Amino acid sequence: MDGIHARFRLDWPGFTLDIDLDLPAAGVTVLFGHSGSGKTTLLRCMAGLERPLRGHFSFNGEIWQDGRRWVPTHKRPLGYVFQEASLFEHLSVMGNLRYGLKRVKDVQRISLGHAVELLGIGHLLDRRPARLSGGERQRVAIARALAVNPRLLLMDEPLSALDQKRKREILPYLERLHDELEIPIIYVSHSPDEVLRLGDYLVAMEGGRVVARGPLAETLTRLDGPMRIGEDPCVILDATVGIIDARWHLARIDFPGGNLWFRDPGLPVGRRVRVRVLARDVSLSARPPQESSIQNILTGAVECIGEDEHPGLAIVRVRVGPNRLLARLTRRAVTALNLEPGMEIWVQVKSVALTD
Repeated sequence: MDGIHARFRLDWPGFTLDIDLDLPAAGVTVLFGHSGSGKTTLLRCMAGLERPLRGHFSFNGEIWQDGRRWVPTHKRPLGYVFQEASLFEHLSVMGNLRYGLKRVKDVQRISLGHAVELLGIGHLLDRRPARLSGGERQRVAIARALAVNPRLLLMDEPLSALDQKRKREILPYLERLHDELEIPIIYVSHSPDEVLRLGDYLVAMEGGRVVARGPLAETLTRLDGPMRIGEDPCVILDATVGIIDARWHLARIDFPGGNLWFRDPGLPVGRRVRVRVLARDVSLSARPPQESSIQNILTGAVECIGEDEHPGLAIVRVRVGPNRLLARLTRRAVTALNLEPGMEIWVQVKSVALTD
């Protein structure tokens, strides 16, 4: 049976982890939540670093833990990246990478050379960890986790110890792992930017329990209490750079159901991008807008209307082709437009942001 199944009950003084999850064995699954929500504890249970009295963990039908079976961490075919790089200071970068190779018994899914190339650390191989920046140390730690030939990669807030500059340095390398490897990744984070940029599947946690789960794009548009990754409700669109307008320094991104213009980020035509559209930047009109300063105008249909945090506001979900957008409106505007499910509507998007 394909997929990852995790069921754990762990009781500590003042905290209980109680989860039952079926996760995809592909792409990046993000465990998201505030500090103390249980994200890292869940990841450690998956790795076998914690052993709850009641638990079950299986990967693609292979049981690593249940009531009768326990596979210790060093025998589980996984790589683990901690918040701190935890490199061996007396070894060179290459020495750190080779350290885990003695665990590799099967044919490697990713060669050491490929891991070095993916993380861009070829020029660092002879250095000792003391001569590396924080971002370089973490890239080496990720390459070391890949070198053990994992079938599953677990990452526990790998950017949390880095400043913003180092985070921006390392995120493109994490995107390469996402795009080029077939190894499923379970990624712990409390950073909205990391969730929106890297995630395919979202598990939101609070107080040791799962409060929301599902494909990222779908989960963000749920209106039974909109899932907020950051301060405002938003959606993510997977798109492609379609046209560059050099005269006005604009780029058009194309996605199923429409296209949007925004400031040219300097990316080539054909480049796949992921963009974020905030609900506060979307407005609706019952008629085709006339002479508007907003250049991004789409047609869609109202799917449903939900509550926002303030009683005077509402969140409207609109389908545009196969995609969905969210719009934050006042309740007065909802009534004035006579909005109801199924109604055709014009959608104006004021601003679009790459998730970079």
